Amino acid sequence: MWRRLMEDARPRRLAVALLVYAAATGVYFALAAKQTITTHTPFNHFALLAESWLQGRLDLGGPPPAYAQNNDFASFEGKWYVTFPPFPAILLVPWVKLGGSAINVQDGQFFIWLGGIAPAVLFLVLEKLRRMEIGLRSTFANVVLTVGFAFGTVYFFTVPQGTVWFAAHVVGAALCALYALFAIGAERPVLAGLMLGLGFATRSPLVFAAPLFAFEAVRVSLRASEISAPESVGGRVRHFFGRLDLRALASRLALFSVPALAVLGLMLWHNQARFHDPFEFGYRFLTVAWKGRMEKWGLFSYHYLGRNLAVVLTSLPWVPKPPTDVPFQISHHGLAIWVTSPLYLWLLWPRKKTYLHLALWLSVAAIAVPTLFYQNTGWMQFGYRFSNDYAVLLFCLIAIGGYRMRGLFWLALLWSIAVNSFGAVSFARSKFDKFYHSDPSQRVLHQPD
Repeated sequence: MWRRLMEDARPRRLAVALLVYAAATGVYFALAAKQTITTHTPFNHFALLAESWLQGRLDLGGPPPAYAQNNDFASFEGKWYVTFPPFPAILLVPWVKLGGSAINVQDGQFFIWLGGIAPAVLFLVLEKLRRMEIGLRSTFANVVLTVGFAFGTVYFFTVPQGTVWFAAHVVGAALCALYALFAIGAERPVLAGLMLGLGFATRSPLVFAAPLFAFEAVRVSLRASEISAPESVGGRVRHFFGRLDLRALASRLALFSVPALAVLGLMLWHNQARFHDPFEFGYRFLTVAWKGRMEKWGLFSYHYLGRNLAVVLTSLPWVPKPPTDVPFQISHHGLAIWVTSPLYLWLLWPRKKTYLHLALWLSVAAIAVPTLFYQNTGWMQFGYRFSNDYAVLLFCLIAIGGYRMRGLFWLALLWSIAVNSFGAVSFARSKFDKFYHSDPSQRVLHQPD
């Protein structure tokens, strides 16, 4: 019976995806700190937000609990708020209800259980690309690439943390993968729009992944034509629009937009109800040490671009001087993205280009660029954690790039897994603190002079 079942391609894909989920989640649990699994995390903002809702209020009902160290809470008109986009808190509502309070919920454990979803769904996305004959040629190759995402990117150190900043990345990566699955081929407009909306309600930059669906909706709305396109630019444009089924395109875009706009509307109402401004998310009211720079330069500014690029591209480990009992140290601003994941270097030299390249690259750029102008580098982190927002799309680009898994690729894969394994084991663990250099002012990016 099992053999007959596996002869059907779809059950086989789902079975492999389930195995990917189980294996990845098992590893994430194995590397998580014991207290993350057995108790609530010290930064359980999403559980606190869920508790507030269950009490019928949008604020915390008082100051944040002492164990949260007043870290990333907003104070407005004498009330305290959680500013993070709220969808992960919605997921926790049933568990907070059952537990009776936020402190009775192992929020870190809950989000680790979700950790295997993004790799599992990414595998399904890669298999979809293979069936479209633009991706890798074998299921085995797609499994290898999925392993590269699960254990060879900063997603690996992210999942075992469980705290609010990293939990949002876990949920966001899963939503991004589901969005890609539904958006490629524009096959599920409603679900794609819903995933994009929920992505915005989890990690705000994910809303900028919209070009992927828009381009795919246009592509699949083109009628076949027996007449070749003229050579002139104007003739090509007229030929293109002559092939475009505007009614089909409008239908797909409408089905996509309705759920996305519905979620956006709820987010704007949530902001209005808390801060009397639909476009105010509350970050201006954070009581943090670097509030002064936000007041001076704003949340987003060209002022931050240089240092963010320095972290993304040039942050390296260093040998401490004078010699200490550790062979190297890492800035808490994190390692450069090509150090943690040299697999991304393959994106610079695609062996082939397809119609999907432009849509994916535009989506990646639209997500990534705002964070490069953001007031925070991602500190504290092992590697550039904001790359979790678009890592799924980057792996889709690797899959359609026509690369062959040869010696250098395998070497880069092993390096990526080894480096990120160290991050998963060591980050935020007291016995590994000596490996990390922390500057509370956030001004020291590289090795101190």
